[in-house]
Amino acid sequence: MSFGEDTSEMCLFNVKDGFLEAVVRGYKLGLLTTSDYNNLCQCETLEDIKLYLTGTDYGPFLANEPSPMHTTTLVDCCTRKLVADWRYLRENAGEPMGRFLDYCTYGHMIDNVVLIVTGTLHERDVQELLEKCNPLGMFDAIASLAVAQNMRDLYRLVLVDTPLAPYFSDNLTSEDLDEMNIEVMRNTLYKAYLDDFASFVHRVGGTTGEIMSELLSFEADRRALNITLNSIGSELTRDDRRKLYANFGLLYPHGQAELAVAEDFDQIRSAMEKCPPYQAIFSRLGLGETQMLDKIMYEEEVRQLVNTFEQQFHYGVFYAYMRLREQEIRNVMWIAECVAQDQKARVQDGIVFTF
Repeated sequence: MSFGEDTSEMCLFNVKDGFLEAVVRGYKLGLLTTSDYNNLCQCETLEDIKLYLTGTDYGPFLANEPSPMHTTTLVDCCTRKLVADWRYLRENAGEPMGRFLDYCTYGHMIDNVVLIVTGTLHERDVQELLEKCNPLGMFDAIASLAVAQNMRDLYRLVLVDTPLAPYFSDNLTSEDLDEMNIEVMRNTLYKAYLDDFASFVHRVGGTTGEIMSELLSFEADRRALNITLNSIGSELTRDDRRKLYANFGLLYPHGQAELAVAEDFDQIRSAMEKCPPYQAIFSRLGLGETQMLDKIMYEEEVRQLVNTFEQQFHYGVFYAYMRLREQEIRNVMWIAECVAQDQKARVQDGIVFTF
């Protein structure tokens, strides 16, 4: 990008979106630091955790919560903070930022659809399932998902009026909804969503296109890795597995081709290590430590998300803030569970430090 183009991008961005970028950078300053996590790890009870978090940005959301405190209550309060921040950003966003913020929540919509349909298969109460849905992924007709008997009904009765409709209609089958098909549906929708999101940020271009392409490539590769790991020993064929991988990413296409035929963890590791960035990640994984892979990938994601704040005049900081706040909520849940179950010796094992 030339100096003239760079200056033009900065001026135009600030006119339309400079205020909200400043707001989200302010939100980022309220994220918990390593010092905060060290103090939380010293807490003896959930009440102690609540007391400490009351002095952070979560304070207004925790202040009126009665005792006794539960892990779910802590997590719900922390989630309400993220939802409040995100709604403020969305309500004040112009275009194309508003569309970008919507794209950031489509993944939550997919998770909510899968949660409701899976719960219905197990005859769970719909209201109970709705309470477990992510607030960022709610839509008007979500409760109606419970009436669908097959994929076609799911689309025709409910999803046709949601942003997920294009992803669903292009991959529609008439198969009945069972657990295997639901997982395939989840990953098929995610593939279509990631491909569409990547295409959108490419059209936005500029610094947003560069930064978001890197972040989405990592997400696409991580999903390809997880799909492969979870499908080993399952009924999923190699061709079916390959169809669930996104059409971009550092592993695309050759790394994905190797993952599609991998039959054990060593073959997966070999395929991943042929890509230099992932070779560095897997070098941190000792023999027999496959259970640590999730944490290492989360740590790499956090590193990339934090780096997005080093540049200005782009939308990537909004995506990064949401993902960092979600990681923080997972950290709080882990600490609270360790304290509640008297497993404080393990509390450091599950924390992914952000700052």
